[in-house]
Amino acid sequence: MSSNRNNAATSINVKDIDRQLLSLYIALVTCGWVMIYAVNRDPADPYSFISLSTSQGKQLFFIVFCLALLFVIMMIDWVLWRTFSFILYLASMVLMLGTIFLGREINGAHAWYQLGGFSLQPGEFAKFGTCLAMSAYLSSTSANMKIWKSRLTAFGIMLLPILIILLQKDTGSALVFFSFMLVLYREGLSASWYILGFGTAALVILGLIFDPPYVVAHLLLLVSAALINRFKERKNIWWGIWALLIPIVWYWQPLLQWLLSTSDGTPGVLPANVDYWVLVPPLLLFIAAFLPNYLRKNNMIQSQLQFWALLLGLSAVLVFTANFACYKILAPHQQVRIKIWLRPWEITDTRGAAYNLLHSKMAIGSGGLAGKGLFEGNMTRLRFVPEQSTDFIFCTVGEEHGFAGTFAVIALFAWLLLRLTVMAERQRSAFSRLYIYCVTGVLFVHFIVNIGMTMGLFPIIGIPLPFVSYGGSSLIGFTLMIGLAMKLDLHRFQA
Repeated sequence: MSSNRNNAATSINVKDIDRQLLSLYIALVTCGWVMIYAVNRDPADPYSFISLSTSQGKQLFFIVFCLALLFVIMMIDWVLWRTFSFILYLASMVLMLGTIFLGREINGAHAWYQLGGFSLQPGEFAKFGTCLAMSAYLSSTSANMKIWKSRLTAFGIMLLPILIILLQKDTGSALVFFSFMLVLYREGLSASWYILGFGTAALVILGLIFDPPYVVAHLLLLVSAALINRFKERKNIWWGIWALLIPIVWYWQPLLQWLLSTSDGTPGVLPANVDYWVLVPPLLLFIAAFLPNYLRKNNMIQSQLQFWALLLGLSAVLVFTANFACYKILAPHQQVRIKIWLRPWEITDTRGAAYNLLHSKMAIGSGGLAGKGLFEGNMTRLRFVPEQSTDFIFCTVGEEHGFAGTFAVIALFAWLLLRLTVMAERQRSAFSRLYIYCVTGVLFVHFIVNIGMTMGLFPIIGIPLPFVSYGGSSLIGFTLMIGLAMKLDLHRFQA
């Protein structure tokens, strides 16, 4: 009986492999290699793609290696992946820790091992290991997202690689591991966690874009509006006062200068810390709306008001803390990256920090509808965009193939994500379903962030476009994810 089970688990029937997923994988890998060749092409050496001294040659080698890896994955009993999930996860964590002491420094991060002419980034394998560990834990009988022990264990599996990556000083890659929150939501984690998370992120971003006093002033107005609507009589008068405060907050400095101006029209000299004084008018309105209702000594009303006051206070602290931490504590180059994303009007050096993003947008926009043609991209050939084979490979697609090419690549990724979702839902095994959802989440975050950062929608954090960007570690890591998804789907009727 054991022999029959093993034969069933390892046997391969080509007709049963999900052809759509395999075709999408091959299409994206092929597209990536052509774009890498376009970036690094040397017209004087048409056969450079067979040389391991060139990027296109190395990538072709890794593509062949990954095709062989797919075959090996298909030959391994799928149950073994579930059995050794935590061992593979811990092994990937140890490999990542090793880079801190033995790794090669690239762009300020110790995230790579140097092996001859090749670099190995274990963080790419950690994503695969975390997919396995998260799936194995959540599919166990002891996991229940309604109890704290299970939540903390799941958070721990996700946060351990994030902590190690932060120690590597590769901050951007840590973002990818938050994709596992999508799986936790699918498994029953309360939506309040996500409301709290998105609310926190929104306050942090607002605190980084605008001066914190003005953000907090608007929060005070927002809470005051809720109090007026909930408790106050003679609402017309209160709403009139509230509406009057909006232009006062928006035009605080000009109004103050006008009030302090001299009789001959000379603008007044603004006092120090003038921005903090903008908090006074909305704070007075908040106190007027809050205090009388709180003094009624109605326990239910007091509890509600205490909650609102606490939430407001925590939000204000978060806004000020985020702004201080970013613009006073972070390293200058990290501050510049955030400013390029959220405060581009403050970046005037187009040949310095803003160079990558500016030329990335120019390359994508110059392609027009149909692009300039394969190998005809001027900005690509003249190396105007740094890291164009890796983080900014999407620029090459935009310049040489235009809107049609970028739409095709985005459509392929959308189809890939949809296909993986369909595959996940048809799995009988909880481990298989969860694993495929984990892979889908990781690919989704990579896809959205990479394309978004080339257009200025996300900060430039240096994560590759799956299957398309140059990089052996990246391609192997994503191939492991997709290959095991296909293997598990072959045995989708087994629990």
